[in-house]
Formats: sequence, structure tokens, C-alpha cells
Amino acid sequence: MLSGLFIQNLAVIEKVYIEFDNGMNVFTGETGAGKSIVIDAINAILGGRCSKELVRTGADKAVIVGSFRALPLPVRSMAEKNGIELEEDELVIQREISADGRTSARVCGRPVTVSMLRELGARLINIHGQHDNQILLSPEKHIDILDSFGELGSLRSEYRQTYQSWKRVRSELEEMNQDEAHKAQKLDMLAYQINEIEQAELEPGEDDELEAEARAIRNSARIIESLNEAHQLLDGEDEMAGASELLSNAASSLSFASEYYSDLSETAERLQGISYEVADLLTEIGSYVNNLEFDPARLELIEERLNEIYKLKQKYGGTIEEILQHLENNRSELEQLELSDVRQSELYAQQEQLHKKCVELARQLRGERKQAAIAFVRTVSSELQFLDMGGVTLEVRFTPCELFSRGSEQLEFLISTNVGEPPKPIAKIASGGELSRIMLAIKNALAEKDEIPTLIFDEVDTGVSGSAAQKIGLKLKQAAGCRQILCVTHLAQIAALAGTHFRIQKSVQESRTFTEVLKLDGEGRSREVARIMSTGEVTPLMLENARDLIERGKSV
Repeated sequence: MLSGLFIQNLAVIEKVYIEFDNGMNVFTGETGAGKSIVIDAINAILGGRCSKELVRTGADKAVIVGSFRALPLPVRSMAEKNGIELEEDELVIQREISADGRTSARVCGRPVTVSMLRELGARLINIHGQHDNQILLSPEKHIDILDSFGELGSLRSEYRQTYQSWKRVRSELEEMNQDEAHKAQKLDMLAYQINEIEQAELEPGEDDELEAEARAIRNSARIIESLNEAHQLLDGEDEMAGASELLSNAASSLSFASEYYSDLSETAERLQGISYEVADLLTEIGSYVNNLEFDPARLELIEERLNEIYKLKQKYGGTIEEILQHLENNRSELEQLELSDVRQSELYAQQEQLHKKCVELARQLRGERKQAAIAFVRTVSSELQFLDMGGVTLEVRFTPCELFSRGSEQLEFLISTNVGEPPKPIAKIASGGELSRIMLAIKNALAEKDEIPTLIFDEVDTGVSGSAAQKIGLKLKQAAGCRQILCVTHLAQIAALAGTHFRIQKSVQESRTFTEVLKLDGEGRSREVARIMSTGEVTPLMLENARDLIERGKSV
């Protein structure tokens, strides 16, 4: 149950703390006092959407904190599964809304996602508002109501998963069949590209090596000239000694001198070594000169090969490595396309199998729904009779249809509000007050199927008065016997039945609007019930009637 609610800087609420009781809690107040803001605050801690417009003007952020006790098992299990430690069997949810639109959520001090907050909130509180009546006007929503009543969630989930798988396979097959012509063109193109690249027999780095060799051949004349010049300078020409001979002579002279001056020995040896090294270089250069020649035929072959590689680069990639990767990609794609015929056969088999399973699960759903419909009509009719609608006949109409995400039939709730008249769609004959009572009857029927500890009814008594209002109040009080009820109402008959009564009132102080939530008892409660009953000033007689109404409510 929701034990406490703290609200700060939310719309016209500056700061308020509401302490709830188990049983039936009601909120009353004049139109525009801020009753909806309290519901908005509760919705926020349940993971509802929050807008920066909710933040009170001038404040940096709005803060809402809800405390829950007497937690049901599903909530405990979810908290344990997500590593949330409960403090003294209490769950605390905090939601903050910044003025810039950012929001944050915490559960027992731990940051959580909004999706997790929604999942947790769905196990704590169920809010029924005036908009819920619109569900009755939308026949496509009726199947959800019946499935909830029949507790068909597991079977429906299995069907939906099977249906989605069948639809996915069917879609893949349709795409494959539409692409047959494109597939043939693709096969031809891939085969051509693979053959073209394979015939080239490319090697990684081959182009760099060929470019270097081509440059050498193109510059061979200059290279030979340079080598000859180097050889001539080292070897000499005609009667002119070369560097090699001069070094050798210098080494001999220095060696002779070192025989008399030992300090020159090391220098003589070094010079002799240089002389030998130059002689070796002379031999190597001579070898290059004798072997190097210009080969126009080889250059032509290299340029043809480089041109072939260049054309492939233009088509398939900027480097040989990229061309080879393109080849591998094409081989893989070709293999997949060639295997697609096998895949297509497999998909046809899957489609048939999944369709059969869908049909069988849809058949099971239909049977379960028809059984649930019998109990649903009986239960809701009983609720309606209590709510002064005993003359209403309720019927669930099934209409077979093609397989869709919820089964193989559409269904709609039909009612007849007059004896002897055939049932018709709710949207065509139900008034606003009748819609409220029918929805309340359905909610009561559904409430027996879940373990949600707190139910909130936000002005579900719209369009109702008199005896019907009294009956709605009695139903809410009856429900409060086994769970917590929070109810926003504008009817004295309902307010008088509450165990705990809050008045929401608005005031203006120093040009600012403030909303307060006051817990009423005794005379304050009597005056509030009298105010609701009156159309003007509260008279002593109205006060007496209010006290009498409250006393009678206690004895119910």
C-alpha cells in the first residue's frame, strides 16, 4: 500500500506530505483546486511521463517521493532480482523533474530506469481515470479486457510470439520471391567479377615492386653513366691514377714510415684497410656496370601488368589488398545466394509449421475466451445489478477473422439497457453515467484476478448521482476491505463512506497560487461533505445532513 506521498514544487504545490491509511481514502475539493496534480504525482513515481511544465515556476526542480509498505510478493521478488534492498519492509520511490526537462528516478536510493519504474509501478498501483471509459467505446480494446479477466496472458503471449515468427518468415519469403530477377542479375555480376579478379592472380605488394623495377629500367642509361663515372674515378684513366691506386700507394708509404715510427702503425693499418675496402667497391661497381642493361621488352611487360592492376583498382578498390578483400566478399555473397534456394525451401517448411501452430493456438485462445466470456458476463452483470443497472443485458460477440496479433477473432461487448431490446455496441447506446458504472463493474471484476495492493479511482463517478452514486461508493468501500483505495470524487455519497478524507484547496498569497492537502476529521469533514452537497452557502441543516450521512457510512 501507498503509505506516504511527499510532493515539492510540482505545479501549484509548493510542499506537501500526505499520509495515507489502508482502506478507503478520498480526495475532494473545488474544481481547479489541484486534485489532478496529486494523481499526476503518483503517476510520476509509477514511471509515467513527466514534463518540465510540471515544475513550479521559479523552482529548479520538482521532487516526488512515495513510500510503500505491506508489499506484495511480486514486488519483493522484483526488488530482490534487481538488487534493491528494502529498508524495514519499506519501498521508497523518488522521482525528480528538472526545470530543463531532465528526469531521474531512484528506488530505495538506487538509480533506476523509467522502464524499470513502470514495471515496478504496475505491481504497486492501478489507476482508473475518466479516460478509461473511452476503452469501452473502442471495440478493439475489449479483447484485452476479456483476456485479462480470463488470465490468458501466458497463452496469448505464446500465440503472439508464434504469430510474429510466422509473419517474419512469410515476409522474408515474399522478399525472396520478389527478388528472383534481381538475384539472377546479381549472380551473373558476382561470377564475372570473381573470374576477372582471379584471372589477374594478384599478389599483395606486387604493384609496389613493379613500380620500383619500372623506374629502374626507365633510368638505366643514367644509372650506367653514373656507375661508369664512379668506376673511372676509383680505377683511373690512361696515365692518370685512380683513387684506389692512390690510396694503395699512400698506404704503402705510410706502412714504410711506421717501421721507424711505431706511433704510425695504427694509422697505417687503418689506411691499408680503407685501401682494401675501396678496391672491393671498385670490383662491385664493375660487376654492376657489366651486368646492367636496358630491356625495353621487360619494361613493356611491367607497364602492361601495372595497367591491368590499375583498371582493377578503379573497379574494386584503391589497393591490391582491397581488391582481394572484394574478391572474398563476392565469393561469400555468391555462396549465400547459391544457398538461398536451400534457405527458401527451409523457410517454406517453417512457414507451414508456424502457421499450423498459430491456427492451433488461436483455436485454444478462442475456446478459453468463450469460457471466460461466460464467467465475465455473469460477474459483470452481478456488479451492474448492485449498481442499479439490473436491467442491463451484457453480451460478448465473437466475429471470426484472419489471423492477427491477438488470435483469429474480433470481439465486442454489446449491451441492452432496456428489456426486450437486442444488445447493441456500447458506444451507440450507453450514456456517460452508464459508461462509468459499466467500467466500474468491469474494474471490480478484474480486481479479483490480480494482487495489486492499491487502486486509484480518479473521478470515475462522472455523470452519476443519487442511488447509483451511493452504490458506487458502497462498491468502493467493499473493495477497500481487501486492498487500499484512493478515490477522487465530487459526490457526497462517496466521500461520506471514506475511512480517511482529504480536502484539496487552493489559495493565493502574495500573488502566488498555493495548493494544500488537508486531512479532515470531525467537524471539518462534515463541513466538506456539506459543501459538496450544497449549491451555495452551507446551512445548519446541510451540516446536520452531512453528519448523518457520515454516520450512516460508518455503519455500512
